[in-house]
Amino acid sequence: MTDLRVASRYAKSLLELAEDKNALEEVHKDMRMFSEVCQQNYDLVLMLKNPVIKHDKKKAVLDILFKDKVNPLTTAIFDIISRKNREAFLPAIAKEFHNLYNTKKGIRVASVSSAVPLSNELRQEIEKLVQKINPGKKVYLEERVDASLIGGYVLKVGDQQIDDSLKTKLKTLQLKFSQNPYIKEF
Repeated sequence: MTDLRVASRYAKSLLELAEDKNALEEVHKDMRMFSEVCQQNYDLVLMLKNPVIKHDKKKAVLDILFKDKVNPLTTAIFDIISRKNREAFLPAIAKEFHNLYNTKKGIRVASVSSAVPLSNELRQEIEKLVQKINPGKKVYLEERVDASLIGGYVLKVGDQQIDDSLKTKLKTLQLKFSQNPYIKEF
C-alpha cells in the first residue's frame, strides 16, 4: 500500500473517532503541532522512518515529546501506530488529517508567495479573490516570501495557480524577444 493510502485511512479513522468523542478541535490542534514539530526537527522524521531503531524506542520518544501535551485520543493513535510498526507514516497521517479536517469544515487553503511580506490591504484583496474562486468556503491564507519573484505574487488554490509575478512576466518577454518572425529559422 502506498504511503498516501495508509495515511489517508488512519487519518479518516482518527477524524471519525475524534468526532464521536467530541474532541475534533483538540485532535486537530495536536496533529498541527505534530506536523510543525516534524517540519522543525527533521531528525524526528528520520528517527520515525529508521528501520534499525526498535518500535518501543520510537514509542518512548513519542511519549516523552507528546504524552502530557496532547489529547488522550492523539496519544492512543500514536500507541496504535507504534504497535503496528507504522511510525514512519505519522507525519503523512498528520498532514492528511489536516486536509480532511479542512474539507470537513469547508476551509480552502490558499498559498501566496510574494517578493515582500503582504500588506493588510493586499491580503484582503487576495482573500476576496480566493472567495470568488471558491464561493461559500472559508479561506485560510498561507503566506511565503520569495525574493526571486522580484515583484507581484503567485497564488495557488488547489490545482489552480495565478502567477502575477514580475519574474514570470520577464521570462515571457524574454521568450517573445527570442522568437523573431522576420528571421527564418532552419
